[in-house]
Amino acid sequence: MSLLDEEGNQDESLESKTLSAEDQVKDHSTGTRVVAGQIFLESGKSDSQSENEESFHSQEEEKENSLEELNSLEMSNLLNKDLEEAEVQSPVLTAIGGTADGEPCHFPFLFMEKEYAECTADGREDGRLWCATTYDYKKDQKWGFCESEEQSNKRRQMQEAEDVYQIGMKILNESSKKAQKKVAYQYLLKAADMNHTKAMEKVSYALLFGDYLKQNIQSSKELFEKLTEEGSPKGQMALGFLYASGLGVNSSQAKALVYYTFGALGGNLIAHMILGYRYWAGIGVLQSCESALTHYRLVANHVASDISLTGGTVVQRIRLADEVENPGMASGMLEEDLIQYYQFLAEKGDVQAQVGLGQLHLHGGRGVEQNHQRAFEYFNQAANAGNSHAMAFLGKMYSEGSDVVPQSNETALQYFKKAADMGNPVGQSGLGMAYLYGRGVPVNYELALKYFQKAAEQGWVDGQLQLGSMYYNGIGVKKDYKQALKYFNLASQGGHILAFYNLAQMHATGTGVMRSCHTAVELFKNVCERGRWSERLMTAYNSYKDGDSNSAVVQYLLLAEQGYEVAQSNAAFILDQKEASIVGENETYPRALLHWNRAASQGYTVARIKLGDYHFYGFGTDVDYETAFIHYRLASEQQHSAQAMFNLGYMHEKGLGIKQDIHLAKRFYDMAAEASPDAQVPVFLALCKLGVIYSLQYIREINIREVFSHIDMDQLLGPEWDLYLMTIIALLLGTIIAYRQRQHQAVPRAAGLRPAVPQQEPPPEHQPPQ
Repeated sequence: MSLLDEEGNQDESLESKTLSAEDQVKDHSTGTRVVAGQIFLESGKSDSQSENEESFHSQEEEKENSLEELNSLEMSNLLNKDLEEAEVQSPVLTAIGGTADGEPCHFPFLFMEKEYAECTADGREDGRLWCATTYDYKKDQKWGFCESEEQSNKRRQMQEAEDVYQIGMKILNESSKKAQKKVAYQYLLKAADMNHTKAMEKVSYALLFGDYLKQNIQSSKELFEKLTEEGSPKGQMALGFLYASGLGVNSSQAKALVYYTFGALGGNLIAHMILGYRYWAGIGVLQSCESALTHYRLVANHVASDISLTGGTVVQRIRLADEVENPGMASGMLEEDLIQYYQFLAEKGDVQAQVGLGQLHLHGGRGVEQNHQRAFEYFNQAANAGNSHAMAFLGKMYSEGSDVVPQSNETALQYFKKAADMGNPVGQSGLGMAYLYGRGVPVNYELALKYFQKAAEQGWVDGQLQLGSMYYNGIGVKKDYKQALKYFNLASQGGHILAFYNLAQMHATGTGVMRSCHTAVELFKNVCERGRWSERLMTAYNSYKDGDSNSAVVQYLLLAEQGYEVAQSNAAFILDQKEASIVGENETYPRALLHWNRAASQGYTVARIKLGDYHFYGFGTDVDYETAFIHYRLASEQQHSAQAMFNLGYMHEKGLGIKQDIHLAKRFYDMAAEASPDAQVPVFLALCKLGVIYSLQYIREINIREVFSHIDMDQLLGPEWDLYLMTIIALLLGTIIAYRQRQHQAVPRAAGLRPAVPQQEPPPEHQPPQ
């Protein structure tokens, strides 16, 4: 990515204003850089900030391998300081055995007309490394080994393990077939048996989750322990997870915290994320917003630096409980038949279907795997038909570059211009990026601003994000934090990860807004949950759909530790249904209760109602009507749940956990009926029952004799009321006598009846014609 480093202007007007080229040079801060719309402050502070404000700290790191080599920023600074102070000395190798045992190796040395600056195995069949102790080996014949025989054997074994590991990884990365991936893991298993660290990491996680190997928690635990002894951050984090969830070991939150901490110090991002969530929610540690902010910000920096212009993969969050309770409800997944229908339309030349499938394959998600080749083909078809959206996305793909599409600023610019000329906001935003970073055109902030504004006016999130960055950093306009905040908020409403990231940075440092640690943590958490590890949500869901509940629950439990609310509720759901055999029957409800509780604390209504149910019926805990009542009331007040209102009505009706009150019961039943149409039938039945109970209670409470003693019949029916009553009784008696007599007369006649003899059918010749 191109970086923009400019000097800042003292004047911070709230009005956006385009500056001249000379003013632009003066206006931009030397310590500020923008990477794909992200805000990074390397050093220095804006004049509008007080001395107590924190500066932004963010570094672009390499991918996963380099991430784990880093500790915290403070550790890196201390290490750099020590290296500067220390005098760098080259290690002196001493020859072992040979003709010059104990003498120092001489580098370079001459052997077979070739100079060697390091030990070599050339000239030896056993592969052992050696060196000469004088410059000319042929002349002096002075040499010795650079390693002992034991070291040599170990080195050759590790080289062999590395070769096997690379073969396995090559098959794993190049194949999408399950059978091929299983073959790849057999190579990785072999490398792991040879103590290859990375192979052991891959195999241990495969055994834990049941990925292409049979799930074996005990074997994975043994490998994690071995990795932990070797100082592997991945092993430390995973062992912490086993202790936190009680899989294969006795649950211990204290040990889990220790291993998570070591994993985080080793640079493991998932360990940082878990610690961030624990400090945010106060799980096993004292609640600390600032500590949570430190961990979440570190992870968010890496996630944000990994975001491409195409936006990265889509995170699919599917709730198992919602799927079961509402089968007709759309989960966001596309059925195979529907995908085939769209493919059929695309083949027939339907441009909208081509663009839709292109976007689906570009980002992945909704049950469709990311496939840039197919995305490129669909966009090409639609672009040839004159679709501006397809042109713009082709421009994005060429601008970004991939294995399928070679990076080309010139080609990207052509597509962006075509789309922008047709008024397409994606094309306008792409053209703005080209002018902002000088991709295929000279840098021109005025034109960049113009195109971003056009795209933002049409609601395109990339345009809003880049416009916010320009106002924040004062690129092409005067710095205006309020305008920056406005556009970042708009982009965040569209779900742009970098908009969340930039808003989090502003709230964390109090730039343009009042500093709010809580808001910053929630925003950073949102960014962290868009990392590559979120793809496991889909893997866990597929495992569950394939009937492998054990694999699904372990994956959901790890994601739950990272703070994913949907994973917490899904793990609780699987445990609640008793579908996971790896968890003991006695532990199922207590563990489900724990995760329902964590999901409820993040605002999931169903989880809050489940907590009420567990305390009401005594699942995983003692029966506690008062606690159940509290959970139902929270769900009713905070999320307006009809189910919670109905339950509150029932508890008021029965006097469970609260004083019996039929009037309040009716009120809650009525509220439930208003909150959801689905509740109207059960509410009607409950109210009918309530009416009967109320009537009986009323009758029981009044004294019948007292009621009749106060009634004056002469006033009510007149002075001759007794004659009227006797007449009515006589008529009723006569009617009953007449009815009884008719019954007695009908009985003998019925007894004398005989069954009628059926008429015989006439002979065939007498039958009427058919």
